[in-house]
Formats: sequence, structure tokens, C-alpha cells
Amino acid sequence: MTLALRHARVHYGPLEALHGVTLTAPSPGLTVLLGRNGSGRTTVLRALAGTVPLSGGAVVWDGVDVTRLPAHRRARRGLRLVPERQAVFGSLTVRENLELAARAHGPALEAYPQLAPLLDRRAGTLSGGEQRMLAVARALLSPARVLLLDEPAQGMAPQVAARTYELLAGLDACVVVAEQRLPPALHTRTVFVHELRRGAVAFSGEASEWERGEAAARTPPGRGRPGPASGSSPSG
Repeated sequence: MTLALRHARVHYGPLEALHGVTLTAPSPGLTVLLGRNGSGRTTVLRALAGTVPLSGGAVVWDGVDVTRLPAHRRARRGLRLVPERQAVFGSLTVRENLELAARAHGPALEAYPQLAPLLDRRAGTLSGGEQRMLAVARALLSPARVLLLDEPAQGMAPQVAARTYELLAGLDACVVVAEQRLPPALHTRTVFVHELRRGAVAFSGEASEWERGEAAARTPPGRGRPGPASGSSPSG
């Protein structure tokens, strides 16, 4: 199963946010959308989820064009979106948030034991990192075929962020995350990367290939090239 955009264009009023983007996310597997703020990575997630309409191109899910399928029907088919903001119900307790996804929420507390003492707290009173844990935990509880997450580890302590990516990488689903930088926990894993710049795809390939390209770009010109042999003098 794959989830893909084909020559996708998205407009916000007169401004075009995606300029004919084509990319694919395989399943099972973890795909990372990399890019700075304004690069279009969040818009890609929203286009895949159906929360913003395409002005051109198509969304293809497992070989079927779902461009005209509304977001709620994509959700019924097993697509889950965890946005960067307002990903939890602030007026509900942590327990109530989890029970919206599944009545038995033990697996969520196994994934994030830090949530256990917070079960009776209202989600709106949690810190940013705690709210992200709750949002990801809810997504893990729901039976998802496709999981789209916008900066899932934002605000988390480094060890909790690493745990989050271990959990996401181990899912038997199509997982797509948007990040500004490649998370350290993924440097040694086989993941696919799409780098976006100004609403277009600048790179598509494995993370290891992307990292080699980044390392080469940071190497000053001439670094590593052999110089004149010892004892020789430059020509005049």
C-alpha cells in the first residue's frame, strides 16, 4: 500500500503553497517530510488528509484516486492526522482524551508512562511536550492504516522524543511525519525522505543518501583534495 501526491497544487487565496508536488509514502514504513517553516510540509500533510483541497493534481491511496474523498471518509478508512496545534481536547481530561480513541488505554500508558499521574488532569493544563505525548498516544491507540503527524516530538525531552520515533518506526502502517530536521533517532534507521523547499520537492530518497548530500554540501570547496607533493614547488 502507498499514499501519494501526484502533481499536487494547493492555493491559500491567491498564493500557491504547493507547486506540482509529486511524492510517495510506502506502507509499512516511515517517511519524513523535511523543510523549513513555509516549505510546504504541513500543507502536504493536510492535502493527504483532505483538510485542504487541491487546486490541481491528485491524492492516490493504494492505487485509488481519493482526491474528491472528504477528510471524514478518509478517516473512516483508517487515516489519522495529528496536527501541530490543537491536537488534543483541552477541556477533557487526559483519561477522557484517551478513551475517545479506545476504552482500554493501557498501551498508551506503556508507551508514555509519564501520562499515568496526569490521567485526571485537563489536557489544556499540560505542558506542550505532555500534550504532544497525549496526541501521539491517542493516535497509537486508534487502528490506523495511515498516520500523519506534524512535528510529533515538539517540546518533548530528548529521551522521550527518541522513544516516540522508535514507536512510530515500529508501526505496521504508513507513517508520514513532518519535521524541520531529521530526528537523531532516525539517523541509523532505514527511512524515506522528501525535502521540500518553497512548495516544491528538492530531494526524494533514503535518509542515508540525504545525509551524504548534506555532508557534501557542508564541505568547503577544495577540502580533501590532494595538495602539491612534498618538496615540489608550484609552477610559475
